[in-house]
Amino acid sequence: MKFVSYWHDTAPAFSGGAQGPVEGHYDAAVIGGGFTGLAAARQLAKAGAKVAVLEAERVGWGASGRNGGHLNNGLAHSYLSAKAELGKERAIALYRALDDSVDTIEALVAEEGIDCNFRRAGKLKLASKPQHFESIARNFEAVHAEVDPDTALLSAADLKSEIGSPFHGAMLSKKSAMMHMGRYAAGLAAAAVRHGAVIHENAKVTDHKQTGKRHELATSRGRISADNVLVATGAYTTPNFGYFRRRIISVGSFIIATRPLSDAEIAATMPGNRTCVTSMNIGNYFRLSPDNRLIFGGRARFSATSDQRSDAKSGQILRASLAAIFPQLAKVEIDYCWGGLVDMTKDRFPRAGYHDGVWYAMGYSGHGAQLSTHLGMILADAMLGREDRNPMKGLEWPAIPGYSGKPWFLPMVGLYYKALDRVQ
Repeated sequence: MKFVSYWHDTAPAFSGGAQGPVEGHYDAAVIGGGFTGLAAARQLAKAGAKVAVLEAERVGWGASGRNGGHLNNGLAHSYLSAKAELGKERAIALYRALDDSVDTIEALVAEEGIDCNFRRAGKLKLASKPQHFESIARNFEAVHAEVDPDTALLSAADLKSEIGSPFHGAMLSKKSAMMHMGRYAAGLAAAAVRHGAVIHENAKVTDHKQTGKRHELATSRGRISADNVLVATGAYTTPNFGYFRRRIISVGSFIIATRPLSDAEIAATMPGNRTCVTSMNIGNYFRLSPDNRLIFGGRARFSATSDQRSDAKSGQILRASLAAIFPQLAKVEIDYCWGGLVDMTKDRFPRAGYHDGVWYAMGYSGHGAQLSTHLGMILADAMLGREDRNPMKGLEWPAIPGYSGKPWFLPMVGLYYKALDRVQ
């Protein structure tokens, strides 16, 4: 078993990073070489801006290369709960932003010729309990009528041709997609460089100061200045940016990948070949990889990934969950096990905009794989003085009381949701 991300291990390495010291003055400095930062850099460079990306590790190293490989439309919440909390107009705008995000990636992949196995697969929100299907059905009725007619409600009988496990029904979101995240990250980075962006890997930002409209950034490889700064670091945001640290909760998410499955095993487990998410509070998400592995993830433990030993413990929990859902794969070999951090907000709505001289996009709360590219491009347009299409504009983002960036309360949160799953 390899304790590395399947996406990292099976993608071509990006080789277009700048080799010299980090130096000079730029129109824009983008902190973070994930999908948000790379998409913004590409958009800025295409418009003729001089832009530098500062990545602490390598492109796609963080959440962009450690997720489950889903590009799901729809909200992290149910649409009904989002509408109750934000109002119908904002809930619809956010829902459609997720739809647009998948469209944006599809168009970008085609324009840049990125070989990343993009495919419109559709997503199944699977009801783990009978009462969960009732809730899913109520949400479906509102979604289908008000915001997304490309949805369907499937009964338990309908699911027999979709998945080899006895769920109680599902909502199908037909616009959802999937892709190879590592290949996309490498391709997006290469596209940004082709259009003129400079990407500095292994260039962790260690200090940020602003004097007037000029930003000074110190990194582990040198210093640069810039007229604009975009912070696109999500769960990996450093203490240099305390405003965001007080608002982002970094939660560990863990994933395993099996050996490639045979045609018979696929027919018995995932014949529908869609992205799947269960309805439990501490649930699971899964899909088939391009080489027919089952990629299976979830909040195995409410802790941050820290080392191989920690990831191995989470992998054991995930293996037990996999066997519970697919007993036919109980003894299948596991080839990969990895973890990563998810940038959660208290209300699980993403945030993007401009604060105290700095642009930002983060707080994706588990839906960043699809939304990040779209928001990165939207913020780049705003930085260029174009129309501000930010769907999160004006959404309040209060700090979490008594929180400074270290989520000491996560074990208690995990116990609460485990108890909730037992009774609901």
